[in-house]
Parts: sequence; C-alpha cells; structure tokens
Amino acid sequence: MIELNGKDLTIEKVWQIACGEKVGIAADAMQRVKASRQIVERLVEQNRVVYGITTGFGHLCNTRINKSDLERLQTNLIRSHATGVGEPFARDAVRAMIAIRINSLLHGVSGVRPELIDALADLLNKDVIPWVPQQGSVGCSGDLAPLSHIMLVLMGEGEVLGGECCQRHPALPALEKAGLKPIQLQAKEGLALINGTSVMTGVMALSLYRSLHMSKSADIIASMTVEMVKGSTKPFDPDFIALRPYPGLKQVAANVLACVDDSEVRDSHIGCTRVQDAYSLRCIPQVHGATRENLNHLVDQVTIELNSVTDNPIILSEDKIISGGHFHGQPMAFAGDFLGIVMAELANISERRIDRLLNPLINETKPFLSVDPGVNSGLMIIQYTAASLVSENKILAHPASVDSIPTSAYQEDHVSMGTIAARKAGKILEHTAQVLAIEWVSAAQAYEFVRPMRLGKGSAIAYELLREHVPALGEDRILAPDLRIAKDLLWNSSLLDRVSKVVKIV
Repeated sequence: MIELNGKDLTIEKVWQIACGEKVGIAADAMQRVKASRQIVERLVEQNRVVYGITTGFGHLCNTRINKSDLERLQTNLIRSHATGVGEPFARDAVRAMIAIRINSLLHGVSGVRPELIDALADLLNKDVIPWVPQQGSVGCSGDLAPLSHIMLVLMGEGEVLGGECCQRHPALPALEKAGLKPIQLQAKEGLALINGTSVMTGVMALSLYRSLHMSKSADIIASMTVEMVKGSTKPFDPDFIALRPYPGLKQVAANVLACVDDSEVRDSHIGCTRVQDAYSLRCIPQVHGATRENLNHLVDQVTIELNSVTDNPIILSEDKIISGGHFHGQPMAFAGDFLGIVMAELANISERRIDRLLNPLINETKPFLSVDPGVNSGLMIIQYTAASLVSENKILAHPASVDSIPTSAYQEDHVSMGTIAARKAGKILEHTAQVLAIEWVSAAQAYEFVRPMRLGKGSAIAYELLREHVPALGEDRILAPDLRIAKDLLWNSSLLDRVSKVVKIV
C-alpha cells in the first residue's frame, strides 16, 4: 500500500498505483482536510460570498446562490461539466488521475470533507475505475470535463470501465457490487474535485515513466546497430566523452560500450580504412544523451505538479481565501510538448539507423537483409513503416501549448491545452517504441549474415530475447505480427530488464 500525504508522491509511486497498488491516507493529512472543511462550513453558516462556495462558476461568478441550493449547485456542476467525447483513457491512466487528485486535496486548502477523500481512495482500492473520454479539456480551469466524468461515479452516476478494453457499465451497480455507496456532494466539493490538472499530470507521469525506460532500451538497440554496420566505438570513448560533460551523454556512451563489450563482430573490423561513421552512429551519445538530460528535467517538473495544489479558490484561513490560477495547466502543457519532442528525436535517429541496416547502397550485406533478394523483398517495407511513424511524430510534435482559445464568455480568456499536449506525447511515445522495435528487428536480421561471430554481451542478450519470440526471416512472410511483438517487448521493459541482468545499464 502506498500512503498519500500531499507531499512526496513520485512518478514511480504513481506508476505503482496505476498498475493496481492500493492507497492509504496519512492521518496528519486527513487532519488538515478536516480543518479546512470546518472553515467552509463556517463560511456557509455565515452566508459569506465566496467564489465557488456561494456563487456560480466561470462567467457566473457574480451570481449568488441560496444556502438551500448549495448541494444542488455542486451536483449540477459535475453533471453539466461531464462533456467529454472520444475514446476513453486507459484504466492505468485513470487510476493515476484519481491518485493525483487525492494528493492535491490532502494539502487541506480545498475545503472538502474527509469522507470525500475516503470515497476517492475506495475507487482505487476496490478497482472501480470511471470511464473517462479523452477529449474535451482545454487545460484550464483544470481538466474540467474528464475530471467530471471521474467524479460522476462518486455520485453513482456516469459509467465505469469493464474488464476488457473500452467496455463500459453503469456506475451505480458497480459501486454496489464493490460495497460502496454514492456520495452527495456538499458546498465547494464539486469544484474542488474537478478544478485541477490531475488528468494531464496523470497522463504525463505514466508517459514519462515509460520514456525513462525506453531511452535506455534505445541505447541497447543502437549498440546492436553499431555492431552490425561495423561502426566505430571510438566516439564513445570515456576520455572523449568527458570533454562535453553532460551526465546523459556519459550514460549513453557507457551503455553502448557495455553492450558491445567482448564483441567479435566489433573486433573483426578494427583497423579498417573507414574514416568516419554517419551522424546516426557516431552522434548517438549526443542525441540520445540530450533526450536523457531533458527527461530528467521533466521528472523534476512533473514531480512538483504531483505534489501541488491545483484547486481554486484556495482556503488558506477563514480570512484568507484566494481565487487565483493554480488550476492553469501551462507548466504541464510545456512539459507535454517537450516530452513529445525529445522522444520524437529518438525515433528520428533510429529510423536513419534502420536505413543504414537495410539500404543496399550503404550496407555490406544483401539488399534489405533478404536471404534471397528479388523474389523476396526482405525487410524493405518495414523502413517505410518507420518513415511513416517518424513523419507522423513530426506533425504531433507541433506544440499544443502555443494555442489558446477564450472560454466561458471571455472570463477564461487564456487556456493551456495541456491535456492535448500530454495525450500527444503519449502517442509519440508509442510511435517511438515501434520505430525502435523495427530497428531491433533489422539489427537482429543483420546478425544472421555474420554468425557465428560473437555479439557483444548486451547485444547478444537482446538478440536472444527477440529470437525467443520472432524467428529470423528466410522466405518473405507477414511481418506485422513480428513488429507488434518486438514493440510489446520494449513497451513492457522486457528488453531492458533482460539486458540489465547481464550488463550495467545506467
């Protein structure tokens, strides 16, 4: 069980919760929640005018709400804002979103009841996961539409995810089956539940966790290609690398050298007459390293957001209630765009290495790594697939964060598009995984032409893992299943886990 307290949530903890780990709530955090709720109840009793508590929302902020209508106000807020469209978020992403929303509320400045925190935790611990459409958020005031679809389930309304992808079932029977009861929202609670960046941050946290692992897998695959195209390892020399002392650059170079260590393939061409390798080979430390550097920066940014308050208004004390802009998603919008860009570059350089493996004008083996070229096309067309994916990535990498459109009758006149940025980054990451998988398949096929020379320690493990699931190509066959399997082995970190048991990957 992972205890949430508002302060020390990490990307790794979000990943564990997303994968099914249960959550607990820290007692001291719940005391903060209770104290904040008591302030709200006094404000209501005093009939004070406070945005979102005794007024309408957005452009309707100057509309006074009668005390008798406060519960109805919060219920109607959730219903009216549940306007999402499109395919649903995956179960793991929604679990991440709920955990992040709880963590924000545990700061004790949002005015919700402890019972509401418990109800959100129950959704996670009983695995009652809302069906949440992906489209409809402009990233300000927070992720209103998708969060509303989550919070409908607390009220016994809306829908939940079934056991299979995209299945949806009514929420109330699902709650009853799990032994849970619907909750009636009270003053301030509806607004506190949906006015935040938890959706975009949840998507970002999971994509960033995968990206950190994927970047290491990219080093392993690139090392295989370096071997197969008879690339030099001098550009990875520690003394040379130290002259440009980025930590990420050093890590990548070390990974490649570790993977090709003890390689007979590498040793077979030492002393050849080639002067320089192409950039896609000798600049692996610089390109992969730059991605690594910026992923570390993004970890810092997302970790701050995981432990932030993104509600509005903020109740600091009974006499200090501030209606500000912590719900604005601009920090995550930039982070999402940036994540997409740095992962797209891993795919870009990988596609160029694929070409060097397959291109008969460059490689020193048979065209397109076909055993019998002509009547067989070999791996010719998988480079087309890679080219298609990297080109689509370039379109997706156009920043969402530079866009804005006024909403709520100009009251909300600048928005972040942060959820779009986060969703785009996730799609780019999937494409990048597939491109790297294509490089892996290509490098493994290239090895068939130089066997039985020994591969490097890490490369050999990568080759063996792939061959456990994807046989070498002789006669042409349908390759789509091979590409899917290779991508899945990257996506679930099987490649990184297997190689890391033999060589040190940093």
